[in-house]
Amino acid sequence: MDCLQDWPEPIVRVQSLSESGASTIPALYIKPPNDRPSPTTISNCHVSIPVIDMSDDPEHVARVVGSACREWGFFQVVNHGVDPKLMRCARDTWRGFFHEPMEIKQQYANSPKTYEGYGSRLGTKKGALLDWGDYYFLHVHPPSLINQEKWPALPSSLRPTTDEYAQELLQLCRRLMRVLSKGLGLKEGRLQEAFGGDKDGACLRVNFYPKCPQPDLTLGLSPHSDPGGMTVLQVDDHVKGLQVRKDGAWVTVQPVPDSFIINIADQIEVLSNGAYKSVEHRVMVSSTAERLSMAFFYNPCSDIPLAPIPQLVMPDRPPLFQPMTFNEYRLYIRKNGPKGKSQVESLKIAPKAVHV
Repeated sequence: MDCLQDWPEPIVRVQSLSESGASTIPALYIKPPNDRPSPTTISNCHVSIPVIDMSDDPEHVARVVGSACREWGFFQVVNHGVDPKLMRCARDTWRGFFHEPMEIKQQYANSPKTYEGYGSRLGTKKGALLDWGDYYFLHVHPPSLINQEKWPALPSSLRPTTDEYAQELLQLCRRLMRVLSKGLGLKEGRLQEAFGGDKDGACLRVNFYPKCPQPDLTLGLSPHSDPGGMTVLQVDDHVKGLQVRKDGAWVTVQPVPDSFIINIADQIEVLSNGAYKSVEHRVMVSSTAERLSMAFFYNPCSDIPLAPIPQLVMPDRPPLFQPMTFNEYRLYIRKNGPKGKSQVESLKIAPKAVHV
């Protein structure tokens, strides 16, 4: 873990670069031509991730969620039970934090050992290309991992609002886990059981993407699949930026007001033996508007080896993944930063040779 004690280079806050008035971005943020936003992006058409009404008949919800997880790995939920006023309050409060003076924010500067706190880069590779965004990362469950000293004291409403928000999303995730299990043809509690039951975990990362003078050269967040179990994302309704890879093209997500965007992450792909897909996604930035998103990461117990659920392993569908604990898995992410789906692909078991 020695390599994770500190960042390899001095940290520069992207918000400071944005507010400097410079007309160009530093070379460290310029992506290779093939990785930049391009005209092939699907952004103005009728292709979109599914929108699912959680108040519909439970059997119907399980079917359409299961279909979305197989086809897209992403879907939006409405009528999900979380008060829209709380959603907006949480978003506005965190926006207030990012507009506090820099000396206030710097008190919470993070390190790659846990990522908890105020950050501006992922991964510890020296000289790596960086993303155009700052963030704040927090453990919000279980209570034993919560360190209130890591939670910003300003704005004054941030701590109680974040705590209430996290508790509501934790219950939503557990509800979604039951729906996901049914969609796989399993008993409702099977995925939760594989996660360690009540030993599950959750983190919150608030992403802040400042205005960028050259948005066509960079990304707010590079292509990646999420390493945990499931992500519940709240985004600004008025600023689009999230893109999902679908059939080799990038589809821009059209956010529905007061909805959550749900995406399957790597650990559920492993448990489902590849039936549910964790899908690459990335974030574009804008020259005219800042953007804030709140990603709630719902994760398995960190020290339980995860492998395909036995009921989903069959003679014609052998296990696709070797076991690995979430602790081992996220160590790779902390070292390497976002790298597409390279980590989950590395877990795949090589097919056995057929001798004739």
